[in-house]
Amino acid sequence: MRCEACSSSSLCARYGPVSTTAPSRSSLKSRPSFFYFFNCKPSISCSTNRPTDSSSSSSSLSTSSYSRRWYNPLRRRQLDEAPDIERHWVEADQPPLASLERFTVASYNILADRNASWHKDLYSNVPYSYMNWDRRKRLICKELIGWNPDIICLQEVDKYFDLSDMLATAGYLGSYKRRTGGSVDGCAMFWKADKFRLLEGESIEFKSFGLGDNVAQLSVFEMCNAASRRLLIGNIHVLYNPRRGHVKLGQIRSLFSRAQNLSEKWGNAPAVLAGDFNSTPQSAIYKFLSSSELNVMLYDRRELSGQRSCHPAQVLGLKQQFSSPLKSIDGLLKDCWTDEEIKVATGKTTCNIAVHPLKLNSSYATVRGSLGTRGSNGEPLATSYHSKFLGTVDYLWHSDCLVPTKVLDTISIDVLQRTGGLPCKDLALVSEFAFTTPTNVGINAAT
Repeated sequence: MRCEACSSSSLCARYGPVSTTAPSRSSLKSRPSFFYFFNCKPSISCSTNRPTDSSSSSSSLSTSSYSRRWYNPLRRRQLDEAPDIERHWVEADQPPLASLERFTVASYNILADRNASWHKDLYSNVPYSYMNWDRRKRLICKELIGWNPDIICLQEVDKYFDLSDMLATAGYLGSYKRRTGGSVDGCAMFWKADKFRLLEGESIEFKSFGLGDNVAQLSVFEMCNAASRRLLIGNIHVLYNPRRGHVKLGQIRSLFSRAQNLSEKWGNAPAVLAGDFNSTPQSAIYKFLSSSELNVMLYDRRELSGQRSCHPAQVLGLKQQFSSPLKSIDGLLKDCWTDEEIKVATGKTTCNIAVHPLKLNSSYATVRGSLGTRGSNGEPLATSYHSKFLGTVDYLWHSDCLVPTKVLDTISIDVLQRTGGLPCKDLALVSEFAFTTPTNVGINAAT
């Protein structure tokens, strides 16, 4: 394992088509249900301020998708300036034979500005100035541009134009999908215009499936310097609520089914599926992601995500751990599931097995980091840290025909505690991938 040191400055429901023209910012507010494609002008100034979406109402099912950002609940520390955190590129031990065409993908839940304001109890020890959006947006964009990913997947974005204006100066184009209901945040995807051209984009409103107000994005790209290279990117922010594990499963299952259909349409394009899955590496949902199936009757739906065992005091050993959410109790939990909940989780009332059609691997579990930053299965020890949660919920999943060649390693729990809490420094996950096949099979499947 080789490390290069770097320093960081900090299926079927309605799918909205990509608009081929950039709508006005006022029309974005009045038409929040569509997937938007914007030709971002590189000449736009980084300091330009733009109007943003706002709403006074709140979301009913998925307003809980705010469980985020760095904060140390065990140490009160007022910081005058942000401490530098050094992260390292970690390369695969034995890089497999792969093509020369490589690309990097970043996934980052940046904490919506409104969520930061509404849930101040999660950041009570963080200086007020550190929560300021003008400051955070500059640090977020500086960090992203510094890592130089080819494709960026962001979650909890409620001021899209602020970010798109700044990222445009680095040559990125972008698209945005706002959540349904009263929430004003959503998912955003950016890509380097000189490396990828967008072939097709879709947004998914899980409300169409009866699965709440969360949303996801799917985009098919073609490499500009290698027309035979096509790639599917997915971006999702799964429902936060730990008690609604069946809804989490339904959202993931629906996204993956649509991703499989799009991949086949575009010549079996390989996929990278990024986002905040609001499920820990020890959870039943992680098992579903990595193994493609799950017998839901073996688990309590309230414990499917593993979140409720990740209070900082538990993780740091200051109070007794709860029992594992993966503990099977021989089917005695059957009475905890209603027929409707089973249908939401598996797609069928008569089927207890949730399945998805993709064979996926996690890039971070594949490229192992140091013992101080990774858990037993290779995933980061923590990608989210605040007063009520300490653990990993963010992932970069990839399908066959892609291999991760290196990842940007995370940081240890000790380092996290010493930072004192930085809401703008949720860990961005970044991975470089390489194609393993000469060309995409069936490249002419879509024209």
